[in-house]
Amino acid sequence: MTAAHDGRPPGPAVAEAVRTSARDGVLEITLNRPEVRNAIDSALSLGVLDALARLDADDALRVGILTGAGGTFCAGLDLKAFAASGLPARVDDIFRERCRKPLVAAIEGVAVGGGLEMALVADLLVASRDARLGSPEVKFGLFPGGGALLRLPRHLPQSIVAELALTGEPISAEVAFRHGLIARICEPGRTLDTARALAAAIARNAPLGVEAATRLLRMAPGRSEEELWPEQRRLVDTVFRSEDAREGARAFAEKRDPEWTGR
Repeated sequence: MTAAHDGRPPGPAVAEAVRTSARDGVLEITLNRPEVRNAIDSALSLGVLDALARLDADDALRVGILTGAGGTFCAGLDLKAFAASGLPARVDDIFRERCRKPLVAAIEGVAVGGGLEMALVADLLVASRDARLGSPEVKFGLFPGGGALLRLPRHLPQSIVAELALTGEPISAEVAFRHGLIARICEPGRTLDTARALAAAIARNAPLGVEAATRLLRMAPGRSEEELWPEQRRLVDTVFRSEDAREGARAFAEKRDPEWTGR
């Protein structure tokens, strides 16, 4: 399907809705519609997909950070755009087709509705103490259809998930942190710095090992050890025989920093 027929806005609209910058193996992906608290329309949806595709395709990039401009992460679906033209183009793909490489979400302000579901695509969530997370879709004739009801129960008690989904009322980042949904909590305005520190720690490590660990962690929920052991064995066979595995051992013996090649 070509860009002319897939609902894709003009190139500049997509580029403006999502900004990217790369440094030291980290790709920062910034939702850039602050005038509507980074609400999701087609331009933003497609911009995020383009950025994640870049993260996976570029061997120099090891990890991504997903953040929002203007002091907020994402207020969910752009309801005015939805009323005019329906769901954003390929929005389901954001929630389902996760990139191979790890992703850190840096949450300031709010992550609600599709914004929370976008954050849940990340492997690690960082949030400011005053951030709010929620699923208000039922207040607008909708329901959380982008994965929140599938992923939140892995981290939060069922009673909290039910309250979020059925009342539409948010919870604080402090509550989410206490239950393990949030990996790091920090003072307002510090989430991006905290996410950068986490991403830098990931980027320093061997890319094949990081990718294997990411894959296994994502596969684990809902599966038994017996089901996962063959997949772990396959990853061991690949990673432990790699050039990077030998380089890591040599670097340790020689008391120097390793030089990873991703092979």
